This record gives sequence, structure tokens and C-alpha cells, in this order.
Amino acid sequence: MISIHGHEVQQMMDGNNYTESSLLNAIHEKFGTEARFHTCSNSDMNAEQLIAFLKAKGKFKPALTDDSQFTVDIKKICRH
Repeated sequence: MISIHGHEVQQMMDGNNYTESSLLNAIHEKFGTEARFHTCSNSDMNAEQLIAFLKAKGKFKPALTDDSQFTVDIKKICRH
């Protein structure tokens, strides 16, 4: 099974606002419900685990237009 880097999810998020539920749906639509993800420091995560991981790492910021939503903090995507 192919593992997708979390950067791809973060890049997909750029310019869009999400709730955790809508982000999960967007990930499933783009990558499939069985997709596995990895980051620089973690591996073999499903979409729910990836969202929790990115949130815990401070990779999200509140959406400017809706306090109940968030977006990616583009400055916190590592570039390697």
C-alpha cells in the first residue's frame, strides 16, 4: 500500500476552510478511505490519525471568516 505524505494534505488545504469532519471527507474524496499517511516523524496513520497529528503539531490556524473552521498554516509546512 502506498503511503501519502502529510504535506500533500496540507497543500490540498491551502486556501480552503474546514471543520474536522469536512477535512476528513475531503481527504477521503481525494485519497480514498483506505489511504495511509506519513509525516517526517510518524507513519502508518489513517486520515483521522493524520488530522489529530497535524492539529497537535500546530499545523492549523483558525479560518479568518468562520471561527468554527480552520485552515492550514502554510508557514508551518516543512519544505524538504
